[in-house]
Amino acid sequence: MRIVVPAGGIGGARFLRGLKAALGTGADLTGDDPTITVIGNTGDDITLFGLRICPDLDTVMYTLGGGINESQGWGRAEESFAVKEELAAYGMQPTWFGLGDRDVATHIVRTQMMAAGYPLSAVTEALCDRWRPGVRLLPMTDDRVETHVVVADADGGRRAIHFQEWWIRHRAALPALEIVSVGAEDAAPAPGVVEAVEAADVVLLPPSNPVVSIGSILGVPGVRAALERATVVGVSPIIGGAPVRGMADACLTAIGVETSAAAVAAHFGPELLDGWLVDTADAGAAVEGVTVRARPLYMSDPDSTAAIARATLDLALELKGGRS
Repeated sequence: MRIVVPAGGIGGARFLRGLKAALGTGADLTGDDPTITVIGNTGDDITLFGLRICPDLDTVMYTLGGGINESQGWGRAEESFAVKEELAAYGMQPTWFGLGDRDVATHIVRTQMMAAGYPLSAVTEALCDRWRPGVRLLPMTDDRVETHVVVADADGGRRAIHFQEWWIRHRAALPALEIVSVGAEDAAPAPGVVEAVEAADVVLLPPSNPVVSIGSILGVPGVRAALERATVVGVSPIIGGAPVRGMADACLTAIGVETSAAAVAAHFGPELLDGWLVDTADAGAAVEGVTVRARPLYMSDPDSTAAIARATLDLALELKGGRS
């Protein structure tokens, strides 16, 4: 059983942990032992203080490797912030992005390896040698792609800021006029990404941000086309008209999509989606050309998360069988 999961940060990482648990607790699967390939979003990546930071790749790696700060869902457990405090004492900007001391070590290793000529995919593999996440973690591309947000400036004009500044510093409160994936048009899928999708038995979309996580992955030329040939089932990140976590509604508004489970599925389209899980609060949702099932979708604890992941996989296998 070969499973591919395009994933963003916290929601994707927790879904993956639930999927691993579901596969390890008597899942009724046939064939070889299940393998999971994760295509990680790199649109959130940013360079600060000379360090290349890949938040979504690291969140997946730390979560599955047992090093995540569980209470916040990102960053390292038992973290300290002496480096951040010293940078602030020197007046170094920005001060709104908090790099923890343990986390800095990961960024130093990544930056040095990339400066030596290693592509991000090789660097990610090397970092995972330490964390042993139990999945194959691939960046969506080795090329530099960054999500920027266009907002209105004080003079009535427009300016672009990095997604991280919009998300963390401004908490997405500045109305987004446009969300731009800089560099995506010229990017190529990282080695193994398209091949993994083509070899997959099923593809599962976790409840990651549909615009700046899943959307960024789909924006890499060749990735969406490969996914459209696969059996794909997704989990709605919207419950009862509101994001499960974060500020995905601000991102959806920026691209003109209603904040609802049905609208997100329609945005992805039946060309991509075969199935879509919605919460029982959205049980009436219908999307033309997509099989919609309703069940509780709050990942409130490990057991409920594993159950959601298992239900996603079960629907994917059901729909794949119907296509064969």
